[in-house]
Amino acid sequence: MRILSKFRTPKILFPSFQRPAVPSDTRRKSFSFNAVTLMKVIVFEDQPVWNLYPITIGRGAFAITCGSLRMIDVVLQIPSSAVGFLCRPYLEGISRYDYSEPGFFFGHQAVLAELENCAPNENILLLNARMVPSIQLLPFFRECIRKNEHCAFPWQTDLACACIPAERLLNVLKALPETLHPTAVLPIDFAALARDLPQCFEHPLELFDYPHDVVRSHVEIFNSNLEYRIQHTVPSQTGQNGTRWTNGKWTEIRDGVFVGQNVRFGDYLVTDTTNGPILVDEGASIGPFCYLKGPVYVGPHSKVIEHSALKDFVGLAHTTKVGGEVESSTIEPYTNKQHHGFLGHSYLGSWINLGAGTCNSDLKNTYGSVSMQYKSGRVATTMQFLGCIIGDYSKTAINTSIFTGKTIGSCSMVYGFVTRNVPCFVNYARSFGQCTELPVEVMISTQQRMFERRNVRQEKVHVDLLHQMFSLSTGERQMENEPLSL
Repeated sequence: MRILSKFRTPKILFPSFQRPAVPSDTRRKSFSFNAVTLMKVIVFEDQPVWNLYPITIGRGAFAITCGSLRMIDVVLQIPSSAVGFLCRPYLEGISRYDYSEPGFFFGHQAVLAELENCAPNENILLLNARMVPSIQLLPFFRECIRKNEHCAFPWQTDLACACIPAERLLNVLKALPETLHPTAVLPIDFAALARDLPQCFEHPLELFDYPHDVVRSHVEIFNSNLEYRIQHTVPSQTGQNGTRWTNGKWTEIRDGVFVGQNVRFGDYLVTDTTNGPILVDEGASIGPFCYLKGPVYVGPHSKVIEHSALKDFVGLAHTTKVGGEVESSTIEPYTNKQHHGFLGHSYLGSWINLGAGTCNSDLKNTYGSVSMQYKSGRVATTMQFLGCIIGDYSKTAINTSIFTGKTIGSCSMVYGFVTRNVPCFVNYARSFGQCTELPVEVMISTQQRMFERRNVRQEKVHVDLLHQMFSLSTGERQMENEPLSL
């Protein structure tokens, strides 16, 4: 391996944003603007969050990576005094563990306590957690805070954003019982909460309605999100115990190729930035004989294996291992796809491992648009290219083949041909006539061994989350005598 700066004299890009570098221990408070009124931001999950299954069974909607960013990353760029998250109760523990930054508070009791300290006439900015995390929304949010006027911004029949009196949300939260069902979305009609406010229907906000929207939006917002990263300080989580966040700065070592600190490139790297930039973040490494065709984002401490090809809109979160051919896909932290095989127009959750030779189809033989089968029914996506959606902790065996537009639930072991959707917590070998439930105890043991390989400590919150995911998905595991579904 050799250090990237040996390619040529690097050009250092200093952020043009009027915000200082962000030390990891003071990240939250450093994200304020001088001479700008600060406002509390409350991010809420509403009932349609379940339509994003299996992506959202193990994470809040604000933690979905799309276009290399999550909604929580976008929120951190908003001039706010504090950020609260009204998520499903069973996700509060894991959310606090993953996002333990100063000024963050999770759960309706924590949000209630924060709102009780608000002034009588104080407004808050209410944001839907399903919002597409486009960095181009920042001017819109800043303008809402600057105006500080009551207004609601609907998305279809749901609420996307509103500026409302803090007292209004406080009264609703006070009316809720102290203990809520752990897996239920908070029983709050957020659209009704802001229905009497002035309604603005022309706005840039967009919400995820189904999992395929994450794949679609990823391509639509990817270039603009990367351009913003280059010009501004947008720290990323590193997955490391020592330094939890990068400094968000870049060095340009080739035209359109930008790197963070301590990045390594192997020999005979080919890059193509005709259609977008290539960003390789702090501590990442690219093996020899690789081909990167932008736009591409390689997250902190990720590893791209030799002879890999990352092409067009590939976004890798931190601590991933990737090989083979990847196109127009998002891969969440700690996921491995380090052997040969094709992955295209897909979304992979965290802690997934794809066996050697695993491939997915992202185009029908008829070249027609792909339809997805969800719990709510069949949905026409109008997308010609659409691969697979795979939930957290799932694994595939060698030479697994995943048909176009299929979802694989969390914590499943998959073998052979995937011709229909796969539930959570199953050993799926349907092409061999076998499909059995995977006990949660097996996944807990597997999780512990996986964590040890990445120097991650298995905590009670991780085990509790697996139990809740298993309980939530009990009704899915009905696989006998099902017809073949292509």
